[in-house]
Amino acid sequence: MSEIRKVPASAGAEWLLTGFGLLKRAPLALGSLGILWGVGTWLVLSLSMLVPLLGTAVQFLLLLAGPLFMGGLLWAIREVDQGRIARPSHLLQGIQEGRAPHLLIALLPQLVAALLLGTLLLVLVGTAGLQQLSEVMLKLNEISQSGAQPDPAQIEALVATLPAGRILLWLLLLLGTFAALTLALFVMPPQVMFEGRTGFHALRESLRASLHNLPAMLVFFVLAFIAIFAIYFAVMIVALIIGLIAGQAAAMAVAQLVLMAVLMPVFAGSVYAAWKQMLAPAGTGTPPPATAGHVIEV
Repeated sequence: MSEIRKVPASAGAEWLLTGFGLLKRAPLALGSLGILWGVGTWLVLSLSMLVPLLGTAVQFLLLLAGPLFMGGLLWAIREVDQGRIARPSHLLQGIQEGRAPHLLIALLPQLVAALLLGTLLLVLVGTAGLQQLSEVMLKLNEISQSGAQPDPAQIEALVATLPAGRILLWLLLLLGTFAALTLALFVMPPQVMFEGRTGFHALRESLRASLHNLPAMLVFFVLAFIAIFAIYFAVMIVALIIGLIAGQAAAMAVAQLVLMAVLMPVFAGSVYAAWKQMLAPAGTGTPPPATAGHVIEV
């Protein structure tokens, strides 16, 4: 097994700062890769809407492309980190040298989790409970769209008809499964891209490294959530201005592309920084573990 290094909780903040720092070093090169990813996604979804018969197949291809594009983006991130130029062709690095099957292993635990959660939902709530939940959601939607003041007693009566305890239990299982998937997938792609590890081994090591450094992971995701909210708020302000000039359709398209240009490189850079500190072999330029003093200085 790989050596897993222990890092302080403040390392989570440094990962995020590293992601922003790498984007700042090559904003056009890395931002354009995020835009290419966004444009490709938009074209695929548009095709599925224009040709409904191809909808399922096209969306499945889009699902397969996700891990491959992330691998390519990580490769571009490393190029920038080592002083080289990130190029659009780097997005295809995930399908070279036999990496694609191992990157696609990332989809397997997600598929298993979806099947397991779907089965648990049927077992815990049942078909009758799901039908009742659907009816309650439709009634609540009708109340909200009517514009009338909601009657608390009516809403309480609607909710009282649901198996609330079993639904809450399923939601807790959903939250736990999502957390486990996040830990298992967090530093899985850089192991495949840069260490040549198999997909299953990379999943296991990612889960071990994330659990071993859980405080740093928690700090990172809390700060990442705050950063995403701030970026989204800023982008929406820009979109409102564009909407007044060019219309809402153009504003939403620009907003989505800007978000992809910023969020994807920053997230990939953060994952790359976490891998370097926790798992990267000696000789790959692994930085020393972060200290609280470094974060305060930043």
